Amino acid sequence: MTILRSREIPSVSGKPRPKRQSSDIIQPSTPARKQEPSAPSLDRSSPPTNTFRRRRSPRLESLNGFTEKEVSILVCSKRKSNVGERLRSGKKVANGIETSGTEIDSRKLDIGRSEEKKKAFVDLVEETNIVSKELDNSGDDAVVRSEEKGKTVMAEVNDVEMKCDEKPSSSVSRRKYTREEKAKGIQAENLSPPPITTVGVEEMDIIDNSIPEEASLTESSVNAQNQNGNASRNRQFRDFAERNASRFARFDVGMEEEEESSDKEEVGQQVEDWPGPFSTAMKIMKDREENTVLHDGVPFSSDIERSSSPIVWAPRRSDSFTSPPPPRAPSLQELSMRVLVKNADAITSLDYVPDSLRVQLCQLLCDSRRMDVHFLDLLVRGSPTGICVPDCSWLTEEQFTECFKNCDTSNLMVLQLDQCGRCMPDYVLPSTLARSPKSLPMLSSLSLSGACRLSDVGLRALVSVAPAITSINLSQCSLLTSSTIDMLSDSLGSVLRELYLNECQSIDLKLILTALKKFEKLEVLSLVDLPSVRGRLLREFITARGQALKQLTLSNSVKLTDSSIKDISENCPNLRVLDLANVCKLTDCALGYLANGCQFLEKLIFCRNSFSDEAVAAFVETSGGSLVELSLNNVKKVGHNTALALAKFSEKVQILDVSWCRDMSDNALGYIVDSCSSLKVLKVFGCTQITDAFVLGHSNPNVEILGLKMDPFLNHLTKNHADS
Repeated sequence: MTILRSREIPSVSGKPRPKRQSSDIIQPSTPARKQEPSAPSLDRSSPPTNTFRRRRSPRLESLNGFTEKEVSILVCSKRKSNVGERLRSGKKVANGIETSGTEIDSRKLDIGRSEEKKKAFVDLVEETNIVSKELDNSGDDAVVRSEEKGKTVMAEVNDVEMKCDEKPSSSVSRRKYTREEKAKGIQAENLSPPPITTVGVEEMDIIDNSIPEEASLTESSVNAQNQNGNASRNRQFRDFAERNASRFARFDVGMEEEEESSDKEEVGQQVEDWPGPFSTAMKIMKDREENTVLHDGVPFSSDIERSSSPIVWAPRRSDSFTSPPPPRAPSLQELSMRVLVKNADAITSLDYVPDSLRVQLCQLLCDSRRMDVHFLDLLVRGSPTGICVPDCSWLTEEQFTECFKNCDTSNLMVLQLDQCGRCMPDYVLPSTLARSPKSLPMLSSLSLSGACRLSDVGLRALVSVAPAITSINLSQCSLLTSSTIDMLSDSLGSVLRELYLNECQSIDLKLILTALKKFEKLEVLSLVDLPSVRGRLLREFITARGQALKQLTLSNSVKLTDSSIKDISENCPNLRVLDLANVCKLTDCALGYLANGCQFLEKLIFCRNSFSDEAVAAFVETSGGSLVELSLNNVKKVGHNTALALAKFSEKVQILDVSWCRDMSDNALGYIVDSCSSLKVLKVFGCTQITDAFVLGHSNPNVEILGLKMDPFLNHLTKNHADS
């Protein structure tokens, strides 16, 4: 039942009800606090000037004897102490009022007595100091655990701070404080805990300035301990790795080679400054580029103009370019070979046919895919001196066994059975080629390229019956290992002159290095696409056996650098053939080493190397006089300087490959072809810049240009075999 303040409800029994004390009257609950306009503070001694009075809660009514500033200080300090205690204890705080507990001031203050009022004020200030110290010592629990708690606490604290910061109006007279009260008030303000601020619960659910310095120090010390612990664990792992590194360590020759090559490349950069023909030619080339003038004496304005038309060449033919030159008539031998190839199944005997023609016939038949068992029987019939079959992929084991089981091989000197992986496993050799200890006494050249089923055991059986082998080709024999070279060095170390190990992926140069040193007369060594070829190993072999080397093939040896070429030039003075195709790490210094060391090169193969036009021209000027075959395939920087050098200093060159060299103009190629009278074959594959001005305008009738647009692809292979 709701009780109104204006009247009382009479009792039912009719007896007068006893009057209640003011303290026993039930007061209505205070509604939710709202921000109201600030009212001027009133002096306690002066009577109210207006009948309007702000509604207050019972806890504020109990403090009716204090000034508004004193009440604000008390409420602020007590409220913050309660918030700190609730946060530490984990109890719920809602709207600034505890759900369980007492009011702020449980004591009954006597408002009328000023002495008791001052005493209570001092007690509350002291209590506030104690609570503030406790709050400073417990800062780790000041993190708000949920969004609702954070919003509630912050709303209450902001309301309290607003009241604490509220200044009394100057329009109403106030009581003056004594010196003691001022001192105590200042002390209370200084000792009160700092206000709690936040950046919003949604961003950070942490109340700033609530964590004391001791907590931050504790956190930093914990972080320091964690870092120390991580450092100690890292040291333990590092120590363990150092102790066990020897069990898992593997020596990488590549790292050592790169370190050595870097040092030698720095020394090699000085090759152009050394006195010698190559450095002199390079210097002349640079001076020529700087001082090049036109025929009328006007200097070129740019490098583009200087490289666009550096060579003045005019076609020497008087007839127009519309009519191509008359085709060359084939020889009688070529016509006869074509007829024999088309009618090979009708041939009954090869008696009195020279070995050179037999080789050509076999090559043409293999190229046209017309080789069969019938022609192979003709080759092995009697006592042949040479059997050359470039492609045996069509031959089966039964056919191979039937052909060679009764073949007289006592006079056989050359045996070529390439691509014989299908027909030559190890178990057919004892009944065919190695059927007796002296079945191949005269054999000097053995080529088994592509024998993918031949192992170390089968090759040992062949070598044991052929003690006079001087040339052996084991390219693409994937089952052969490094022990094969050890066997060859023990059996053929004093007689072997040519060794081909192209694409033998199971052979490691490091493991066969000792065996290679035993070949005293080795002149030809081919290590194409062998991943184990490195500069240090090659240097060790060349230092020991480089004096006798005449041909060295190192195509696709991508780990070689200029230092390796320097070792070759210093230790291989008799080198005639050098193949450095796809050795991409070489620079102009490599050409300088070759020009200064290898003066008698006859065949030099470059492909996809990064040589400059000036370096190639300087090499041709100094060492191009002995060149018979030069390949500059895909050496993209060669241009007019190389063309000038080839035209002037390469009189003996017969085969020139400038495929994919698109800086070679019609004038440059025409100048080369007309000046090199010995030139027979010019390869221009990929040179799309060539026009009929060169093709129909050159005056060399002996040259054959291969790789022109709209020419039959690979047609030149058949012509080359027929000519050979």
